[in-house]
Amino acid sequence: MEQTWKQAKAAFAAISIPPIAWLFLFFLAPLAVVWAYSFGENTGPVTIDFTGTFSNYARALEPLYLQIFWKSIIIAGATTLLCLVIGFPVALAIAFASPKMKAWLLLLIMLPFWTNLLIRTFALIAVLREQGYVNFTLEWFWNNTSSLMTMVGMQPLGEFEPLTLLYNNFAVIVGLVYVHLPFMVLPLYSALDRMDRSLMEASLDLGAGHMRTILSVVVPLAAPGIASGVLITFIPALGSYLTPDLLGGTDSQMIANVIERQFKRANDWPFGAALSFLLMYLTVIAIFVQAMLQRRSDRRA
Repeated sequence: MEQTWKQAKAAFAAISIPPIAWLFLFFLAPLAVVWAYSFGENTGPVTIDFTGTFSNYARALEPLYLQIFWKSIIIAGATTLLCLVIGFPVALAIAFASPKMKAWLLLLIMLPFWTNLLIRTFALIAVLREQGYVNFTLEWFWNNTSSLMTMVGMQPLGEFEPLTLLYNNFAVIVGLVYVHLPFMVLPLYSALDRMDRSLMEASLDLGAGHMRTILSVVVPLAAPGIASGVLITFIPALGSYLTPDLLGGTDSQMIANVIERQFKRANDWPFGAALSFLLMYLTVIAIFVQAMLQRRSDRRA
């Protein structure tokens, strides 16, 4: 006979109190302290008075910081869109693979999580820098094409100019897509793997092509996975710090880099806390919108 928590309060309390205490001590309490900092003022090198002021939030809404927020949203949105475009065919291929091959493909998707993010980012620097593998490969093709044109009597190409692929917005987006792509693929795969494939077969039997079947049948059925993938890709990308710090230039800094400078270099913890919680408010709004869209989708279903 099953027991509810009302019938076995002591057992359920013994199980629930440790994780609740951990959550409170190491998450909610520090978060509350930082939230209180956002309403404080610096009164010395290491002292903060909790005055209840909103000046830090007013400063965070100045055009300079709003522009950085907006740029961060655009970069995170572009990252999410690219992850969706790249990840959907990958997830579809994994879902329709044989059971043995499916296990290996999922292992390849999970493999990057076994490597430290810092190491992966430095590896990407080695690929994108001017003397990196991309420019090396392009230079090889360029020189061989030039030699071939000379052999057939054509004017050879000029000297190869390495592409500037690093320390700009392009590098930041490439790095963020590289880091966050598994976060998009896994929810998509989970949704596509549970899909009723007889609906696809019916669509093809009724004369719809493969592309129309994917757009009209597969995509709507995978909508919950798409929504989850977009959410768990966009939010971490919005708050990314390491990737824009190592791959971006002076014009490629995101809001997380500004927050880091306030806490470390400027020693302005109240303002850094205000920026942090504005970022958190945006995150909560994104989660709320996703939940509302999911609820609306469930009602239509």
